[in-house]
Amino acid sequence: MTFEGWSAEALEFYEQLEADNSKTFWAAHKERYEEVVRHPMADLLDALEDEFGPGKIFRPFRDVRFSADKTPYKTHIGAYLEAGGYIQLSADGLACGNGMYQLASDQLARYRAAVAEDVTGAELERVIAAVEKAGPSVVGRDPLKSAPRGYPRDHPRIGLLRNKGLIAWQEWEPAAWLGTRTARQRITAFLRDSRPLKDWLDGHVGPSDLPRR
Repeated sequence: MTFEGWSAEALEFYEQLEADNSKTFWAAHKERYEEVVRHPMADLLDALEDEFGPGKIFRPFRDVRFSADKTPYKTHIGAYLEAGGYIQLSADGLACGNGMYQLASDQLARYRAAVAEDVTGAELERVIAAVEKAGPSVVGRDPLKSAPRGYPRDHPRIGLLRNKGLIAWQEWEPAAWLGTRTARQRITAFLRDSRPLKDWLDGHVGPSDLPRR
């Protein structure tokens, strides 16, 4: 089916799930979740596939094994695209991300080496400036409080060197356009605008070579 956005009922579903995050509520409203939340996301991924590759929707269940919060369900739906990109819908609205959220140790070493080097580091600064001029913000994840080992505190790109991940991110509050084709247009624009950051990371960092835990 053609993606036509998410109705107000999708946001209402998550508002109610936040208020009653229980198996009882989920069982009573699972068909509603499938119809107004998951199916539109699946249609969106189908619409984006030709340009951004196939996508996958994350499971709605939280991993509570190591969390003090034992509520069983995520209060958002998330999906990622094979060519890069993350899409999220919740009661707070729509959000999109792109980049490398969590760098493995071998990726982190390559990232810092590329940031520290004059040519590739300056290139990243230009990429970030262009992405942010287009609209998305570029944010670092879990930054160190001080310089990473082996790098001077006064390095001109010390802020970037401290990051353990780097992504472009953009959010939109709920509005009427979310239930129209404009939602796809905004997501597509974000993915195109943020692609230079993903390309830099792919080219200078790449995937991890470490075995998965």
